[in-house]
Amino acid sequence: MTDYFALLGEPRQPWLDADELKSKFFALSSSVHPDRAHMLPDKEKQAAHARYTELNAAYNCLREPKERLRHLIELQTGRKPAQVQQAPGDMVDTFFQIGSACREADEFLKRKAAVTSPLLLVEFFEQGQALTEQLMKLSRDLAEHQNRLAVELKDLNADWTGKIERLEEIQQTLSYLHRWIAQLQERIVQLAL
Repeated sequence: MTDYFALLGEPRQPWLDADELKSKFFALSSSVHPDRAHMLPDKEKQAAHARYTELNAAYNCLREPKERLRHLIELQTGRKPAQVQQAPGDMVDTFFQIGSACREADEFLKRKAAVTSPLLLVEFFEQGQALTEQLMKLSRDLAEHQNRLAVELKDLNADWTGKIERLEEIQQTLSYLHRWIAQLQERIVQLAL
């Protein structure tokens, strides 16, 4: 397995500064970027493309906290983090709130799609606005939870090696948060149409 931390010259730790990571990626990849390597001989062009692909994969993995943690845990333990089939205990209420809000939005969208009268559509506007606000509040709450976890990761940087279990819990929670935010955003976009 490729160590993406080493590839980008980053220390193996749960939290990384996003701007520094981006700067390192751009510095390392600039000479092998396809726009610069297109005039090279085929063999060198292929090598540059392979290097750029590898650097790009490393950057995409390390810039996302849940993917970075998954990679870090895999490097440290030699195994992938366990797949959790249920929401973390402290997030069960949130899980039900999101499920309920998404079902409500889906039902509203079905009813709205069946209406053809412009006058009746006006009545749906206020309901759609209320649903959108509800979904946006849930999305903000989830983003705030992500931010709290990012702060915890930053605090864990100094001494994380004995805390693999906690890192796995955070990685799993981030996976759920990421999925739930995407579900909410999808409904918000559909309600805006």
